[in-house]
Amino acid sequence: MNNWKIYQGSGKPHDGIAELPAPPPWRDFAARRDQTEDGVDPRGKTFRARKNEVDLVNAALYLRRPLFITGPPGSGKSTLAYAMAYELKLGSVLRWPINSRSTLQEGLYHYDALARLWEIKAASEGGVDGSATEDLGRYIKLGPLGTALLPGDKPRVLLIDEIDKADIDLPNDLLHVFEEGEFEIPELVRIQSKTPQVRVMPAGRRSEADRVPIEGGWVRCSTFPLVVITSNSEREMPPALRRRCLSLTIEPPNPKELAEIVDAHFAGIDPSKVDEVIKDFLRRRADGVTILATDQLLNAIFIVTGEHAPEGHEMEQVLDIVLHELNQE
Repeated sequence: MNNWKIYQGSGKPHDGIAELPAPPPWRDFAARRDQTEDGVDPRGKTFRARKNEVDLVNAALYLRRPLFITGPPGSGKSTLAYAMAYELKLGSVLRWPINSRSTLQEGLYHYDALARLWEIKAASEGGVDGSATEDLGRYIKLGPLGTALLPGDKPRVLLIDEIDKADIDLPNDLLHVFEEGEFEIPELVRIQSKTPQVRVMPAGRRSEADRVPIEGGWVRCSTFPLVVITSNSEREMPPALRRRCLSLTIEPPNPKELAEIVDAHFAGIDPSKVDEVIKDFLRRRADGVTILATDQLLNAIFIVTGEHAPEGHEMEQVLDIVLHELNQE
């Protein structure tokens, strides 16, 4: 069997999957979980920040202002958030991926009223313990933004990813929360006289032991989170939001920076094995119009330098597939 072609397309079952090599480090999810230390995600470990990026991050830290980051797809906008959390030991990144249906409510918290009604009905029929339904916190889970605003000694890193995909109202809806650093949970405010403290589940947690106390139905931050808002510039953001943020544009890496990124992901690799791939990558985007992401280069190098690599014309075809233009219709 050809070592490169695990899948033959012959329609005949075989055991070729046994020859599949280990995944690229950035696609090894089991290893990522194993390498997580003290809740810090290691995926930002290989990010190489430029001086202006370092300056903007520090300004955001000092001023307690969100970072609004623009740049082409694959330029490292989201990875910067993971790099900050990793270096500063701020725990796992709270990621809020935005789509056209995203709302402020989704980012703050979710109250599962249907689950509570079902359990109340089941309790009335003797199916479950009715006392459990009195614990309203069992039915409330904080979203990424709500969790980031929990009081704590250190800021959490909140990644609001691709906000330009949002409905037109969401950017403006964020303004009040960013300015006040607090929000109410009406379902808990209504019962505060009877139950002043309720324990709810933060984002990214599942164990009952992870529930956190909410006093009087309000979440009030003591340390403003390090907020990273990314945009692919598919549409303009409201000036009111931009005014409250520090803006950073991440440019595609130059040849020297690309070499450093490759070395960070493939420590000790022979430069002669990757120089031609880097040159090909740079040639393809030299017109200033073609958009290529850095991770496409990393994918190409992983294939080229692997034990099971295509050869000759087949290699050229594979590189054309991996290094396809992101702005191509």
